[in-house]
Amino acid sequence: MQTRAPSSWFSKPVSHWVGPRLCAMLVLALCLGLTYGAWRNASDASEQQVRADFDFRVRELVGSIVSRMQTYIQVLHGVQGLYASSQEVTRGEFHAYLAVQQVDRHFPGIHGVGFLPLLPGSARARHEASVRAEGYAGYAVRPPGQRAWHAPITYLEPLSDSNLLAFGYDILSEPVRRAALEQARDTGQAAMTGKIRLVQDGGNSGVYGFLIVLPVYENGLPHGTQEQRRAALRAWVFAPFRMGDLMAGVGGEASRQLDLEIYDGAQLDEAALMYDSLPGALSAQASTALASRQALTIAGHAWTLRVRAMPGFDGELLERPLAVAWTGVLVSVALAMAAWLLAASRARAQAALARSSELAGQLEQGQASVLAMASAAQRSQAMLRSILDSTIDGILVDSLDGRIFTSNRRFRDLWQVPDALDWQADGEALVRHVASQLEQAAPFLGARGHAPHGHRERRDVLHLRDGRVIEQYVRSMQLGNEQARLWTFRDISERSQMERREHTRRQVLEMLATGAPLERVLESVVLSVQADHPAMLCSILLLDESRHRLVLGAAPGLPAFFNLASHGHDLDTLQGVHGIAAQALRAGQRVIVADLHAEADELGTMDLAWRAQLHSCWAEPVRGGSGKLLGVLMAYHRQPALPGAAHLARLGEAAHLAGMAIEQAQVALALRAGEARFRSLYDHAPVALWEQDWSAVRAALDALTASGVSDLGAYFQADPAALPRLAGLVRIIDANGAALAQVRANEEDQRRGALGLAQNFDDSALPRFGDALLALAGGAHLYECESSFVRLDGAVRQNELSLLVMPGHADSLDFVMVSSLDITERKRMNAELLQLATTDFLTNLPNRRQFMAALENEHARLQRELASCASVLMLDIDHFKRVNDDHGHAVGDAVLRHLGALMCQVLRKVDVPGRVGGEEFAILLPGTDLPAAAIFAERLRRRVADSALTTDGGIVITVTVSIGMAAMAGTDADCDAVLARADEALYRAKRGGRNRIEQNDGGSDGVLSKFMAQ
Repeated sequence: MQTRAPSSWFSKPVSHWVGPRLCAMLVLALCLGLTYGAWRNASDASEQQVRADFDFRVRELVGSIVSRMQTYIQVLHGVQGLYASSQEVTRGEFHAYLAVQQVDRHFPGIHGVGFLPLLPGSARARHEASVRAEGYAGYAVRPPGQRAWHAPITYLEPLSDSNLLAFGYDILSEPVRRAALEQARDTGQAAMTGKIRLVQDGGNSGVYGFLIVLPVYENGLPHGTQEQRRAALRAWVFAPFRMGDLMAGVGGEASRQLDLEIYDGAQLDEAALMYDSLPGALSAQASTALASRQALTIAGHAWTLRVRAMPGFDGELLERPLAVAWTGVLVSVALAMAAWLLAASRARAQAALARSSELAGQLEQGQASVLAMASAAQRSQAMLRSILDSTIDGILVDSLDGRIFTSNRRFRDLWQVPDALDWQADGEALVRHVASQLEQAAPFLGARGHAPHGHRERRDVLHLRDGRVIEQYVRSMQLGNEQARLWTFRDISERSQMERREHTRRQVLEMLATGAPLERVLESVVLSVQADHPAMLCSILLLDESRHRLVLGAAPGLPAFFNLASHGHDLDTLQGVHGIAAQALRAGQRVIVADLHAEADELGTMDLAWRAQLHSCWAEPVRGGSGKLLGVLMAYHRQPALPGAAHLARLGEAAHLAGMAIEQAQVALALRAGEARFRSLYDHAPVALWEQDWSAVRAALDALTASGVSDLGAYFQADPAALPRLAGLVRIIDANGAALAQVRANEEDQRRGALGLAQNFDDSALPRFGDALLALAGGAHLYECESSFVRLDGAVRQNELSLLVMPGHADSLDFVMVSSLDITERKRMNAELLQLATTDFLTNLPNRRQFMAALENEHARLQRELASCASVLMLDIDHFKRVNDDHGHAVGDAVLRHLGALMCQVLRKVDVPGRVGGEEFAILLPGTDLPAAAIFAERLRRRVADSALTTDGGIVITVTVSIGMAAMAGTDADCDAVLARADEALYRAKRGGRNRIEQNDGGSDGVLSKFMAQ
């Protein structure tokens, strides 16, 4: 037995001198040193980030305070503008203006807006009496005492709760407040007081606030200089603020980690502290390192802000260095453990090598038995080969280390294995051949490193570059003493394509049905194509409305610079790879460029393609259902490639789905545009429009009909409570702005259901509602009427209604459009015009036109009723010209009014008087013959003669009238005939001595009898 010479000292490996434990300690020490350096850098970076974050939040907080105060000052400018636009603003106008502003809701922190008139000391009592007369009996200017000038709080909105404590407080009586008033007066700008306790707080200690005031100058007086402003000062408008309420919510959630202190003035003096967000012990916890001092000037007054970070402000950022340290420690320990394991395993491997030498001899002894078994194995292999080659699945058997044992003919056909490839001797060559045909080789290569345990198997789906889809199964098997893998491959291209196409089509249809945006739908189509062919990158380009420009529809996998090169560009200007899209759209057919590099001379520069690493391009036109070109589907590859049949079929289907989605989106866009236009017209229509649902009313009518009610009109008359009950079933769906304005409502009233049918038909107009209901239920599509309605403020108005049942809703009455026109003013004006057109302005008696109309109506009645009778009287004041000449026309007018009043006192309701001339009057007595008319005329003559008129100057005037009468008959040719006879009788009375009555029967002498004045 030979003995090996001992090795030299230098020939021994390092592992001989460095054991596993020492190696692990060295690795641990090195890694911990690197960890310390990383922790130091992370700690410095975190501290810098904390400071930057703190400074940003301070600036954000200060900006929020300044923005809020500017907003509140703008509110005061609005009130200042109210006084500048009016000579006098009443308390009601002041309240109405601020009620619309809703100051307490929209401007937190502001406790009201008030008005301070500038009053001299001598006007104090008069001012207090004026305010008390408005209903504030306890009002007084406070504090008491006589001063040269006063500025009491006269208006303050809202005048409730704590604001009542400030009502009447004299702002000029307190030095701090007075200084702000004088500053605002002299500068004409907003001025702010220093730290004060608001009168509203009742002296509550620890609660501070301030005032902002604006001057109000007399309208029309100059106020360009300080002297002019002092002379023109009229009053101030002001707003009180409580610091705690003002600062609530400023800065948002982030400000809770900051301690904010606000001091009045430029010094951090405890006496000047106005606000502390975290008072007491909490403020003591604030950081002194993270602190900032800010100076603000608001409304001419200085504030000093001190902002300090609270514990936990920098918690998240300071945790990062700790995380780096712990991660480094853990990684260091892990690497040390790995070094120890590797060193230990090397030692074990050396021991195993010695053992393997002993086993080599044993293996040589077993070779003989193996050779004996070889012939039997060859026979079994031939039988197995015959079975494998007859299966429809491709089969491959290899070892766990990648050695190929066998494969059948179907496997070689599926993967197009060339005969020259020695796949048994070079298994890696076969693997490379298979992987080269896959769009993504990861599933195949990943399965090679996978060994399923027991009866488990691994399934993968492989996508080939030629469009085929192969299903792959890997199972473990035992070949003698060696663990092996059984690979099974089956071509499922057709089945997979059908499933994916159906899934994509269903997904697109669902997205279209749910109204998904076009971009999402097109992106889904593109992603489905890319999922089927992972090596393919797709995009969809759309034609714009002019059909001359391209618009990007979807391109989720392509670079942004590549997409921007085509988006919005004219077809004629596109070159290079994007010129292929323009070429496909112009030709209206598919364009395939397998190698962009080879076609660069013809297509132009390909810089964009090279930059995006694209080497082939296929363009598939996208058409609508009518065949109209809508865009193009582009497919790109990073390697030169020609499409297979599966590729072309998939692109064609994707283009069809894209065309369907684009057309659907265009239809939806047009529909939304139409709806938007209608809604705009509806909302901005000058006519009040109401959308109402009468379906519940229709159902109630159907129930009445089913119960046996055949005449609904008679039913409504017999049951007066039915109409209010049915009116309560009408539901207001919507109302436009004109409708809300008409009934003095707002959108909040509409949302809370304050609107009802009473805003179209009030209780007095329910009969009109009944008529409308009968008409619409009877099949009428339009009903118009005049009605009355109640506004939300309680006022009753007149309106003109048009009710339109929308097409398709006549049976259910669930869509009724009502237009309402307020005609209250029109009716009032018509009545006034009618009054002016038919009434004498001096005596308020009917004028000649109205009297003649009544005379014609009576003549028509007499023509219908021949047995009836009527008489006409003509009156004239005796010596009326003498009255005008002696006493003036004013007295003459008084005499005319006096006569008109006397006539009205003795007339019946059916009698019609009228002033037909200067001092001439006429009276129509329907149903009265001449003898009865003579009695009435004599009574009127005596009444006039016995009723003296005493003027304002003490003049007593007695007048008499001469009266002519004539009978009116249906046989008269016209009304003028009876007037002529009465007028003739009147002039006979004049010629006969006046103050007498003559009646004319139409005879030869015209005189029937005479009534002489006694």
